[in-house]
Amino acid sequence: MSDGSQLSDHASPDERDSVPILTLRERMYLRAIYHLLQQNEPVIAAHLTRWLNVTASTVTQTLQHLVARGFINRTRQGNITLTATGLDLAEAMVRQHHILECFLNDVMGMSWHLVHREALRLEQVLSPTLERHISALINHTTTCPHGNPIPGCNSLDQGLVRLDTVEGGGNFVIRRVAEEAEEQIELLRYLQGNLLMPGTTVYILTTSSLYGATLRYGNREMTISPDIAMVLWGEFSVSER
Repeated sequence: MSDGSQLSDHASPDERDSVPILTLRERMYLRAIYHLLQQNEPVIAAHLTRWLNVTASTVTQTLQHLVARGFINRTRQGNITLTATGLDLAEAMVRQHHILECFLNDVMGMSWHLVHREALRLEQVLSPTLERHISALINHTTTCPHGNPIPGCNSLDQGLVRLDTVEGGGNFVIRRVAEEAEEQIELLRYLQGNLLMPGTTVYILTTSSLYGATLRYGNREMTISPDIAMVLWGEFSVSER
């Protein structure tokens, strides 16, 4: 007899019957478009070329395919938005991905810089039933290990700013690492090795659009490049030091 605290495994006859089957490429593009929209960045082919590190011709062909499948809309000016179907799919993928990252990091003990790649492999075969059980296992956390909000979990990142947009002379609490950076294992390894992870507080000595930012924290002082400063989001407060 159930005490009501356990999750039911008796889902609808087949929860995936009406869900379109997506190729790996389609998943990559929908995820990138979703994240760019969440960051209030203009979604154009050039930004997808940069994010996905592919050729412009490949992006053009794939976007035409996504329009034909009814997942995105594209204006004559080239601006891209998700349709209602595309948005639902993208949110479901991102939610599954982040839940798997939390499971791999928090439960399985996998290194922080590796969980993104492993979650990409697993999310393609994650059933809704297993997703519910894993979510319960990680205590329904609201952010992934890199600090990015899990859709549907009411996680707020309002008021966060990019490190490269603030002036020197204040404290910066790192809250999340941009999703784009998750594609770069060596970058994540660098951030982890230097403790530039969610929860770390750094004092920003100087910032420069050309040379990056010089930080002081713990017993170290280091300068990070503009590209690295661009992927760190957090809370900034001016302070005297």
